[in-house]
Amino acid sequence: MPRANRHHISGFVWHITHRCHKKKFLLRFPRDRRRWIHWLYEARKRYGLCILNFMVTSNHIHLLVVDGDDEEIIPRSLQLVEGRVAQEYNHRKDRTGAFWEDRYHATAVQSGEHLVRCMSYIDLNMVRAGAVQHPSEWEFCGYKSIQNPPKRYRIIDRNRTAELLGLNSVEELAEQQRDWVETAMKGDGNVRDSKWTESIAVGDLTFIKDTMALLGAKAMYREITKEDGISVLREPRIPYRSSFDPKTGPLSPENSYFWDITS
Repeated sequence: MPRANRHHISGFVWHITHRCHKKKFLLRFPRDRRRWIHWLYEARKRYGLCILNFMVTSNHIHLLVVDGDDEEIIPRSLQLVEGRVAQEYNHRKDRTGAFWEDRYHATAVQSGEHLVRCMSYIDLNMVRAGAVQHPSEWEFCGYKSIQNPPKRYRIIDRNRTAELLGLNSVEELAEQQRDWVETAMKGDGNVRDSKWTESIAVGDLTFIKDTMALLGAKAMYREITKEDGISVLREPRIPYRSSFDPKTGPLSPENSYFWDITS
């Protein structure tokens, strides 16, 4: 199985996605989704993780964060959150084995209008799934944390989120988020879009080229595509196969595998 993309570039916004093992609905119980949110708060408190948005579904999570100077903040935070959730679930269910897929995937998102679209994409996840008709109806997401922030145990850095979106205040952030969601629901917001979850970077062409330059060799063989007017740096699927002599050569197509060249 190809390994998911993970990179570190200080100051970049990353949209992180991670599925439960074999896409199982291991987060189907509200108590486990609440525990994921609890440990996310602990990650913010312990490591200073800057969180812009999140969504916990029944079989995967979305997390929008800002990379810091310390490249270990994000991996340590995910290790804490997902490790503790898995331990608690397995202990309660007397279960053994993997809870999460091998690695989480991270897509760099340009601030401004592209971040707006990514925020709305995350907010509408459970609407697309048909579980609710509006994100305000789903308890386990950042939409409610922005619209009605708790007095204690706040997870989302609303001031940083507003800044990255080019807004002047957290009040404007809440107002604009409502408008963005309503607009997305009337448009194509209910359609799954893989560029937000399976790419290396999403933004304008300058942002994509800058990202490639910062990644250096890690960006080799990547393809830049244009989707709905947005530039996307895609993950390639490169066929790899062993060398075959003339006698076994005809069998080679059946022995080809697709490998992710991401380190």
